Formats: sequence, structure tokens, C-alpha cells
Amino acid sequence: MRRQVTAALGAAALVLAGAVSTGSPASAAKPKAANPYTDGIYIVQMIADPAAAYHGGTAGLRATSPAAGKKLAVHSPRVKQYTKYLKQRQTTVLNRVGSPKPLYRYTYSFNGFAAKLTGAQAAELAKTKGVLAISKQKTYTIDTSSTPSFLGLDAKGGLWQQLGGKKKAGDGVVIGVIDSGIWPESLSFSDRVNRRGVPSATGRQVYSPAPADWLGACETGEDFTAADCNNKLIGARYFNAGQGGDAGIDASRPWEFNSPRDYNAHGTHTASTSGGNNGVPVTGPAAGIGSTISGMAPHARIAAYKALWSTESGDTASGTTSDLMAAVDQAVADGVDVINYSVSGSQTNFLDPVEVSFLFAADAGVFVSASAGNSGPTASTVAHPSPWITTVAAGTHNRSVSGSVDLGDGTSFEGASIAASAVSAPLVNSTAVGAAGADPDEVRLCYSSIDGGLALDPALVAGKIVVCERGVTARVNKSLAVQEAGGVGMILINTSANSINADLHYVPTVHLDVDALDAVEAYAATPGATATINQATIDLNTPAPFTAAFSSRGPSLAAEGNILKPDLMAPGQDILAAVSPAINGEDFNLESGTSMSAPHVAGVAALLRDKHPDWSPMAIKSALMTSAYDVLDGPNTDTSVIFSQGAGHIKPNSAADPGLVYDSSFNDWLAFLCGTTNGVGASTCAALEAAGYSTDPSDFNGPSIAVSALAGSKTVTRYVTNVSKWKRTFRPSVTGLSGVKASVSPKQLTIKPGDTKAYTVTFSRTDAALNEYTGGYLSWKSTKHKPRYAVRIPVVLKPVALSAPGTVSSDGTDTTYSVTFGYSGDFSATPRGLVAAETVTDHVDDDPTDTFDPNGTTGVALEMVTVPAGTSLARFSTFDDYTSGHGSDDLDLYVFDGDGNFVGQSAGGTAEESVDVVDPAPGDYYVFIHGFNTASPDGTDFTLFSWSVPDSDSGNMTVSAPASATSGDTGDVTLSFTGLAAGTKYLGQVVYAGADGMPAPTTVAVDTP
Repeated sequence: MRRQVTAALGAAALVLAGAVSTGSPASAAKPKAANPYTDGIYIVQMIADPAAAYHGGTAGLRATSPAAGKKLAVHSPRVKQYTKYLKQRQTTVLNRVGSPKPLYRYTYSFNGFAAKLTGAQAAELAKTKGVLAISKQKTYTIDTSSTPSFLGLDAKGGLWQQLGGKKKAGDGVVIGVIDSGIWPESLSFSDRVNRRGVPSATGRQVYSPAPADWLGACETGEDFTAADCNNKLIGARYFNAGQGGDAGIDASRPWEFNSPRDYNAHGTHTASTSGGNNGVPVTGPAAGIGSTISGMAPHARIAAYKALWSTESGDTASGTTSDLMAAVDQAVADGVDVINYSVSGSQTNFLDPVEVSFLFAADAGVFVSASAGNSGPTASTVAHPSPWITTVAAGTHNRSVSGSVDLGDGTSFEGASIAASAVSAPLVNSTAVGAAGADPDEVRLCYSSIDGGLALDPALVAGKIVVCERGVTARVNKSLAVQEAGGVGMILINTSANSINADLHYVPTVHLDVDALDAVEAYAATPGATATINQATIDLNTPAPFTAAFSSRGPSLAAEGNILKPDLMAPGQDILAAVSPAINGEDFNLESGTSMSAPHVAGVAALLRDKHPDWSPMAIKSALMTSAYDVLDGPNTDTSVIFSQGAGHIKPNSAADPGLVYDSSFNDWLAFLCGTTNGVGASTCAALEAAGYSTDPSDFNGPSIAVSALAGSKTVTRYVTNVSKWKRTFRPSVTGLSGVKASVSPKQLTIKPGDTKAYTVTFSRTDAALNEYTGGYLSWKSTKHKPRYAVRIPVVLKPVALSAPGTVSSDGTDTTYSVTFGYSGDFSATPRGLVAAETVTDHVDDDPTDTFDPNGTTGVALEMVTVPAGTSLARFSTFDDYTSGHGSDDLDLYVFDGDGNFVGQSAGGTAEESVDVVDPAPGDYYVFIHGFNTASPDGTDFTLFSWSVPDSDSGNMTVSAPASATSGDTGDVTLSFTGLAAGTKYLGQVVYAGADGMPAPTTVAVDTP
């Protein structure tokens, strides 16, 4: 049984991932470069708890953490006194380095500040008492119908009806949307209706004043006044200090609004999807797709927090760590119930500043829905791995819009289109109609005037249908280019496998997948080629859901795969919602991305908060996951399906009464962090374990089970709470898990309302294939009385002959690690390498398009690395500390072999990127460094590190290990090093033998001081 741990063991233990710790030498992060601090904006984390997590303990300061089901009382004397104390401590620290003016002070969901510091000031703060960690600012980007009916919200007995109908569902609940702002004139955010009850700009007031505990504000600014807020849109703020304030935005993005007003359209789309009004009439070209739209929680209140700033073309928007954290901190202080965060994030770091802010937001009772990322269908690309966040994948829904094109040679191709009418015309490839002197890549990709200049020749395009390739620029910008050049239609074709999207284009357009590329371009190159783009058709009964091609997948790279992400799925492809008309004059548009699926979950979470105001954020998450259903991609026990859908596609009406929930809170999250990071103090972890909290990440009390290295057998524990009105007896059942025996104890659970009980599951390998995931589900079912419950969670396991760490790091001193055996017999461990890194330093420009194109010339540097024969592992890496931005640059790596074949990529949110090639063919490799988003508009210098680890012992690493293995036992492996040069990064491997199915070698990374 787990006991409550005292507040003294709480938030102060957390250290930002990627930051430089200022704690004890045992936990301090060693600088990786001679001078790890350069001028720039830093996030400084102080050692005391933020107000949302402070439980007392400081003399004269009473606890401020809100009670369960309550919001942080920002204006209460005790919170005011405590936040004043925090600010005083921050000021004391700032005074140590010349009193730089902070850009932001964080006191509610994070204790610290953001400030522009010199390298010397940052170095001084890193060793200042009271400072826990510092982290340089990063930049993050967006993750870019009738879905309420598809989700069953408007069905008889559905959630809307349960909450008083569509005119009341969500009332009193506030959704905070951290995004690119909001277009307040949209009828999705009006607080009035006309005589027919339809949302309108004037008419009868149908919203009462904001909830009594609402503390937000309507900030004024450029083209935004206090009158733009109302009883529906009850809050609007903007954050740009991390980009130089109003002056910085005016200089770098003069088209933007220095106010909460949305230029990009992304924020308006997500806000209207989550909590926009019901029955909003659709106007313009989008009216052909749907006559009205509705948010998931149509009577919820909206608060917009603008922290993302748009490019001129609107193809993307981005924000800095400091601004995004300020938005989170303010949203918690204002009193939001739900946060939607359709923004990119880390794939691996539980403790980056934004993830930590969300930890404390969740502790304050705020549900956080975040997008999983748009890097699918590649495996292990899912972002936002933290268990206190609900990470949302994207799926299709039952309304689809399709089109086709008939070529003059008699062939036809089907694709995505919303062409309102058919068009027939001569057909040409864009490459044949380029403007004189235009860049060939810009011609191929159909650059428009807002992409830097029209790349097509009007004299050659007029009256024709043009074939354009996808990539770099926004899809709709390509049809704009065709229109600007006088064309009458466009065939847009993918150049690699990707989604096809029914966008609102400037000319009739059909979007085809890559399998049509060669045939269409070959025919278009023939004399007299013609084409007919047919009128689009709408299907209201398309089989759904399927996983959207772009949706990021698991297994998660975080916690060594011992957490399942994404958590669940919601509609995210071709979502019709309100947008800002600032760019193209339209008020509605179709958008696709996990950016669109996350607000579906945020809105449904608002409905559940309305129905169950006493539920915690994790109870809501659990209800959504345990009631989910399967996508149509394939058998539900196929691990590729589970890693795509998580627990499954949301089923809101079932989530309203799930029977049991898997709840968790702050101590559970700390224990999880103890087992997955070095960010929690040893004394805190020891106290948690003494109180009964397991630090094994597989034991985290979430509604899923993931074991990435099942050596023999493993037992995991879960706790379930009865949230129904009835005492029920539940019995377990397990499906799937081929080749693994699952034993559940006890064999039944009888639980009274409000009670919590524990159970264990022991997984034992029988004949499952080694080193391959097996998937299944564990369900607790009550069948004796109505309502009957089936509480299902997904399970993914990877049986192994040996459980060993994937990577071991050292500074050159002897290092010991443990392995667990899944067999009995002989055992050996032998070294490969070590080998010192080869380095090359170069410069890459910032890519304003934020899109990698190997055939392009913008924002790309190319390095050639020769890999010798006999190499077991080739690694190509860049590091934050070896770029000019020192943590503020976002670089990506793309690797191709000598024949131009794609080998691998690394595209995280920083310059910490690495691509491994196992058993590479010898020869030349081409490494592209992409300047996705550099701190300086002039680009950044970087150093590329590469290693070719030999398949033999280099004589500088000795491995000592047991000579035999016993299934279920553990053993120690000790590494000793000799003859290593100072200040050098080495790489090697430890190879295991003794049974079939041994794991991949453990990579040994040595960074000598």
C-alpha cells in the first residue's frame, strides 16, 4: 500500500532535462564544451515549489496547493504572500548577476524566471545558491466536419444530452488554448444567437458571465480591444517577450498582430474544435463540405493564450520556451480547467521546462491534451511522453471528400479533392513552365508570390492544369502559384508516402499519393497532354477510423520504452473548423494533423469535467482510455496497431461512466521520474520507495502496461478506483500476448464506490519470439448487474533473452551496470572499440520554410563521411553545446548512403540529434544538416561528430561479466578504460553471447574531461 509522502519531498527535487544542474556533484551535469554558456535567453529554475505544489514547510508561509477539485486561489492572501516570497528569492538571485530584468517570472506552475543573460551571468547563476537548474530557451512549432456526430456526442443519451443538451454542454468549464491566437469575430466564439437560435454577432445573450472563480483577463493590443472578449471568449492574452517583445515581432514578423488576434489560423481552428459554439453556419468554399460546425464542448468558455507566431504564408507558427511556459503559468493562475497544446515537444525528455510546467499544472487539477506529433508513419516518433499529459494520435473519421483526375491517355487516378466543379484543360508539368531565371527547385515545387516570388511563367501556364510536387511550401500556396500564373487547375502529388489532403485550394485541385507520380509526370511531358479534374464527392459513411498516415507512432523513445505512447486517438484528418481570414480571406477550412486531434480530446475532457467536477485529470484520462475502441488498421493485438492508437479511439459517451479508473498524482509522477531520470533527488526517491511507491516505470499507475525488456518473467502492479455509483465485482481477462502467459492476482475485485484496490499481473514468456513486441489487452469486467463494465487497457511486451541497457555513459572511470537473464546457460560479454569521434565544423543557414528538401539549397549543409569496412555501428551526431546557439538551435539530421538511398533521420526539437546505422555497408555516407529553426536568422555554426565502431576490440576497454546465466537472475557487467585522450568523445559496444535472441549490443559512450 502506498502512503502519502510529505511535501518536503516534492517539487524541489526536479531538475530540468538538458539543463545544467547546480546541485550536488553526484547529480551535476558536466559541461560538454569549454564554455557551455553563451549570450541568450535562459530559463532559470529555482529550488522551492511553485504555488500549485507548495504544501507548507516554510516558516510563516501557509500551504497554497489547491485541494482536490479546487483551483489555485491566486488572489488569496496565502498565495499572494507565497508568490511574493518566490519573487523575492528570484530577485535575490538576479541581483547576484547585475539585476538583469526578467522577461517573465513564473510562480504558479513553475518557480523560476526567464531572462536575457550574458554567458558570464549564466555561468554565475549556475553555481548560485537557490538555483536548481538553468536551461537555454528553445523554439517549438505547431503540429499541424462533423466529428461530434462521429463521436456520438449528439446521440440520444449521449454526453451532450446528459449535460443538458448542446446549449449547455460544457457550461462553467474553461478551455485554455495555447496556440497562435484567436479570431474573435468568428461566430464559434460569439455569446449571442439570433431568433432561430443560430450563433450570430448580434441578438440574444445566451451565456451567463464568466465563472465566479475565473481570474483571467482580456489583454488589448494591435486590432484587439476589450470588446473582442465576451461571455464565451472570456480570456485572451499574448506572450512575445521571448521573441523580443512587440518590437521583436514587428521587426521579424511585421505581418503579425501584437495582440491575441490570430494571423496564422491554427489557434482559431483548435479553439473552435475544442469548445466552439454548436450550429455555426459555414460560409465560403467550405460550405460544400459541411453546412455547420460545432466544438466538442459547445457551451464551454474559451481562453486564448497566444504564444505561437506565424510565418507570412501561414505554413507554420512557432514559439519559444519562455513564452510557452509563461502561457502555461498564466493559464493555471487564471483558472482554466483544460489546456489544449497542439505544439511540438520532446520525444524523450520528461523534464524539459514545458513538460515540468505541465506536471505542476496537472497537480493543480488541470487536464492537458497534447498532440503526439506528425512524423508518422515512422516508428518511435511520438512526442510528449510524460504520463501526466494525455498524448493524442490522429485518425480519420466517417466524412471523407474525394476526387479524381482523368488523363487524356485514358488513365485515371483517385485522390483527395474538394473541387466544386470539373475542369478540363491542357496538362503540363511545372518543370516545363518555369519563369525565366527561377530556381529549378522552386519551379518544381510551384513557389507562389508569398513564398518569395512566383516561380511559374504566366505566358506558359495560362489556361492549363499544372502538375506540382508536394514539399517545402504550404500545399495551398502551390495552387495560389497556379492561379497567379493564370492556370485553371492543379494536380498535387506526393514525392514520398504521406497523407493526401482535401484542402481549400485557389484553383480546382486533386491531391494524389506518390504511386501516381511517375505516370502522371511522364504523361504530362508528352505533347498535347490533357486532363480533367472531376468534381469532388462527399461520402458520409466512409469506414473509420484508420490511423492518419502522418500521426506519430510508438514505441516511445522515453523511459527505454517502458511507457506506452500515444495514449489514445481522436479525429485529426480533414477537420472542418473556423479559421482566421487574415491570409486568404476565408472563415473556415479543413486542416489535418495531431494539432487537430488534441482539441477533440480537450473538448471531451471539458465535458467530463462538467459531468464529474471531482475527477482528477488522470481519472479523466483513464476514463477516455479504458473506454476506447479499436481502429480498422488491422488486428487489435498487432503491436503496430497499438503503437498507432494507444488505448484506442475515444468513445466519449462510454467514458462518462467507465466503472474503474487508474488514477495517479504527484507522488506517482515523482516515483516514475526516479526510475527514468536523474532529475529527482536520491533522498526523495528513497522516501517514495519506503512509502510503497515503485520507481520501476512499468509499475506507473497508468491505464496501459509497457515492458520493453521481459527477461523470463516480470510482475507489475496497478491500482483501480471505483468511480461508479455501485458496488461491483470485476473479473480479469487477457487477450492477445501470443507466447506470453499472464497471471492476474487476485482473480476478482469487489470494490465499493470510491474505494481503491490493487492487483498484480505476472507476465512469463513461454514461446514468444525474442526481441519482438507482442501485444494484447487486460480487461476487468463486471457482468452480473447493469450497467455492465469492461475496463480495458493495452499491454505491450518485448521478451528478451537478456535485459541490458541500450546505452551506458562514462567519463572514463570504471563503470558497472546490471543485466537480467531470461535464460539459463553460458554467458559472455566482449568489447568492440572504443573509437574516438571524427569531427567537422561547418555553418548552416536558417531554413525559413522549415521543410527539409534534399534537392534544395535553402537551410541545408552537406557533409560526406566515409565508413570503413568492418564497422559494426556508425553514428552521426550533433550537440546543443557544439552549435552557435548553445541550446537554442533546432537542427535536424538526414543520412543517405553513397547511392542516394535514405538511411535515417533525427528531427527532435533541439540540436541534440543522432542517427545510428547498424552494420553499415562500407563507403561514403551523405549527412544533411537541416537548419530547421536556428537561434540567429543568419544560421548557426555546428560540429558534426561521427564514429565508426569496429567489430573488434580496440584494446582500450575491458569487460568483466558472469560466465553463466540463470533465468530471472541479475548480473553485474563492469567496464574499465585505459589510454583515453582527454576532452574526447569515444564510442564503443558491449556484445553479448550465450543464447539465441540476444539483445543488440550495449552502446558505450565515454566523454573524457
